[in-house]
Amino acid sequence: MQIRLHVERTIQASPVAVFALALDPARFPATFSGCGPIPAIRSITLNGPLAVGGTRELENSDGSRLTERITALTAASHHAYVLSGIRPPLSLLAVRGEADWTFTAVGEGTRVSWDYVITLTSPLAWPLAWPVLRGCMQTAMRRCLDAMARELSRGA
Repeated sequence: MQIRLHVERTIQASPVAVFALALDPARFPATFSGCGPIPAIRSITLNGPLAVGGTRELENSDGSRLTERITALTAASHHAYVLSGIRPPLSLLAVRGEADWTFTAVGEGTRVSWDYVITLTSPLAWPLAWPVLRGCMQTAMRRCLDAMARELSRGA
């Protein structure tokens, strides 16, 4: 069983600039502050060049470490990854996440669409997973896009 989350936001910056921030291991962590049981990202380490099949290690504010394996990468328009290594308490609810970001030019800005598909440990996890992920993860995603917009407006 899966839970699907979606957030969108228009950011007043070019697709090139927004895409670059979303994949910047030094700058992106500050934009993802987490929410509730969803921890903030403290750092990202690339395990090689950014490319399909490549991996990144995330260190979170709660000390957990996650791995993202890149599944799609098209400069300034699309990137996707599979997240693994989820630890308790979230690992009691979910086994993996699949993120898909698209960046579309609109007027003077970029429409960012971020989808997340979270695979649950079992259908029995749904009654607890739905409010936690819908309430906390989707809020963290929205806050992240807002923080990206603020960061990019400072550089304008």
